[in-house]
Amino acid sequence: MGSAERKEREKHEMRELILSAAKSLFLKEGFEHVTIRRIAEEIEYSPATVYLYFADKDTILCALQELGFRELYKKQQVLAVIQNPADRLRACGKIYMDFAMENQEWYDLMFIMRAPMKAFDTPADWNLGKDTYDVLRAIIIECIEKGYLKAKDPQIACFALWSLMHGVVSIFIRDRAPMIPKEHREHVIDSILDFTMAEFLEK
Repeated sequence: MGSAERKEREKHEMRELILSAAKSLFLKEGFEHVTIRRIAEEIEYSPATVYLYFADKDTILCALQELGFRELYKKQQVLAVIQNPADRLRACGKIYMDFAMENQEWYDLMFIMRAPMKAFDTPADWNLGKDTYDVLRAIIIECIEKGYLKAKDPQIACFALWSLMHGVVSIFIRDRAPMIPKEHREHVIDSILDFTMAEFLEK
């Protein structure tokens, strides 16, 4: 391995170390209570080292969110092989909700934690987040065009369906449904998806 490759690998490893420490601290201590100095202490480096990789903790949070959205978007790619858009819509919901339940810490950072998104100047800068949302939106548009979906406005339908999925998994992730045992949650999620499809799709 050459000198340039070694340096590049070391930079990558340091960036991953910072992100891993920040993720743990954000979830454990709360975003608003964590400082760059605190992250530096956690990895046993100086704050100057952290600043070499990230401008501030908002940038770190956005980098963590991007990692989560990249993984979700990658999982969504299997939807391309499903020909029927109604079946693809249900599968999209299942992928989203499974991702949330299997990656609860990531999901918390991506959607639940109350923290600023100052690193993004405009919504257009939030590319991966927009890409995952657009997958759902494209499926809904096709469902409407082919007569599978009762809705007429794809924007409202997309936001409504996403809000429903987000609400369910957020309740579970924050343990706000003690009446449903954890071992039953997957069944409940599947049943909610079936109920939603039955209500939204044309008979």
